[in-house]
Amino acid sequence: MSQDTWLVAGLGNPGPGYTHHRHNIGQKVVDELAVRLGANFKAHKARAQVAEGRLGIGGPRLVLAKPLTYMNLSGGPVAALAKFYSVDPAHVIAVHDEIDVDFGRVRVKLGGSENGHNGLRDISKAIATKAYPRVRVGVGRPPGRMEAAAFVLRDFSTAEKKELPFLIDDAADAVELLVTSGLEAAQERFAG
Repeated sequence: MSQDTWLVAGLGNPGPGYTHHRHNIGQKVVDELAVRLGANFKAHKARAQVAEGRLGIGGPRLVLAKPLTYMNLSGGPVAALAKFYSVDPAHVIAVHDEIDVDFGRVRVKLGGSENGHNGLRDISKAIATKAYPRVRVGVGRPPGRMEAAAFVLRDFSTAEKKELPFLIDDAADAVELLVTSGLEAAQERFAG
């Protein structure tokens, strides 16, 4: 297994109709990371778009991935890419929307419950462990009695769209800090 390679999976749904949905915030974060690395996405046989680069000169290698399956089937591409790039599950970072975190906040955790997130559940099943880091990007709770599934398949509000670049930037920072400084440092920085 490669010790300096990290697989960063930005979760979401494929296709232009889903691009701006809350559920696709993970893909927006890996898009930002690709810009920072100066890397371009290319099609990969693992049913994903992949971009590669290093964090700094001689720094850790990031393999950024956007699965081309629907959210609930994210595990297949993530497991295939982990195998292809020889990445240990401890170095697989799932970046995803989280309704249990307030909009505009980012949290970092290792393993634990998927909190009903079917994309995470599928990854846990496919890589046969829950012990992988997650960057949880807060999209807030659904209003009133709206179902969570309907809420995450909606665009952000006009007010949220103004804050979105800052949220994406923070989540990308969280991924970089997790890779370069470890879980504790990332959790401490993104605790507030």
